Amino acid sequence: MSATEHVEVGPDGQPTLRRVMGPGLLLLFVVGDILGTGVYALTGAVAAEVGGAVWLPFLVAFVVAILTAFSYLELVTKYPQAAGAALYTHKAFGIHFLTFMVTFTVMCSGLTSASSASRAFASNFVEAFELSVGDGVLLTLLALAFITVVALVNFRGVSESVRINVLLTCVELGGLLIIIGIGAWALARGVGDTSRLLDFDTADGRGAFGAVTAATALAFFAMVGFEDSVNMAEETKDPVRVFPKVMLFGLCLTGLVYVLVSISSVALVTPEELGEGDAPLLKVVAAGAPAFPVGVFAFITMFAVANSALINMLMASRLLYGMARQGVLPGFLGRVHRRRRTPWAGIVFTTAIAFGLIFFADLAALGGTTSLLLLCVFTIVNVAVLVLRRDPVEHDHFHAPTALPVLGAVACAYLASPLSGRAGADYRIAAVLMVIGVALWAGTSAVQRALRSGHADRSPERVDSSRP
Repeated sequence: MSATEHVEVGPDGQPTLRRVMGPGLLLLFVVGDILGTGVYALTGAVAAEVGGAVWLPFLVAFVVAILTAFSYLELVTKYPQAAGAALYTHKAFGIHFLTFMVTFTVMCSGLTSASSASRAFASNFVEAFELSVGDGVLLTLLALAFITVVALVNFRGVSESVRINVLLTCVELGGLLIIIGIGAWALARGVGDTSRLLDFDTADGRGAFGAVTAATALAFFAMVGFEDSVNMAEETKDPVRVFPKVMLFGLCLTGLVYVLVSISSVALVTPEELGEGDAPLLKVVAAGAPAFPVGVFAFITMFAVANSALINMLMASRLLYGMARQGVLPGFLGRVHRRRRTPWAGIVFTTAIAFGLIFFADLAALGGTTSLLLLCVFTIVNVAVLVLRRDPVEHDHFHAPTALPVLGAVACAYLASPLSGRAGADYRIAAVLMVIGVALWAGTSAVQRALRSGHADRSPERVDSSRP
């Protein structure tokens, strides 16, 4: 930043975030966050649930995501501030405990995803360079080093972070386009079997509907990420005008890519083979283009998970910054570095938690849990948009048709419930995380009461909803 650049400050005298993201950068942020690492590993797991009709759960997950995206678009253009779902919950219901738990849940999903991505990065790094992992210490050290680099990039500035996101998004999208291209080329040569696309091979005697909903609960993890972009509202140029077309286009693009990838996969490889192991797309490459250098996908996956980690750490730190500014979290988490204009306190705090997850958490089963937690948050957001219709603002904003948030709330609640066929482990892990969240809420509330002598105003009216 130039020494003579004017630094904007908020009502509390703290510098505000810098608006650097235009439509192009925001689109790449949305696409990069949604693509992430999910589709590289989830295609096989979804195929194990439904058989050849693997494309259908991805399509259903896309529809549910679109319904919820309309609610997010109304709220982010109405309240173009950082903090996303937590802010909307705070304004709609004014219940500090609920707001805190939504904040914790969203942050937890982001940090768990980033920590998992860091371990995946380390594993792919070791595989790409054929290193000896020994007792696993090397993997842990590489993961810690990687998340440290992510934190430094995050601190350096959103411009630098988003530029790196552009590169990594192009790499991960390129990998999926290679899969689609190989599928189209192989099918054009008569290789593969498209008749599998309509085959349902359900496990445990479940009907087609139950199998699809259970598989959708898995596939939905690959669709999440669009909600992270609303936490960048204060760093986006003209967010009220830009967000609707960018978010909807990004969702449609990624949904199309997922469906085409799943079609290519099941046409070239049987669902049974796809469901075995952790690298289903490598089998697709080997089946459709045996001469293609399969080893390149270790690097592509490495870049893809790096992008997931960077975006999730960006989201988590901005979420803490936004809610600290609203008085829901301790004020020090809202501190912004005066020269870099980045939320340094939130970055330090979230990085410390990510370190802990890398050291101690078993992340193997947390993909489903992350999906479960976010579906619960999405249910609340879909209800909040209806509640906040009674809170008019002075500026024009996007308005979602009333039926969409209603359908979105019902769909998200169903996919989060045991009726969807979701694995019991998801609920057990989520319960542990929620207990930790309740303990943190109790501790935070006690500290705030002690520091502020009971005079803190955390009511929804504190939020300045008119700020563009």
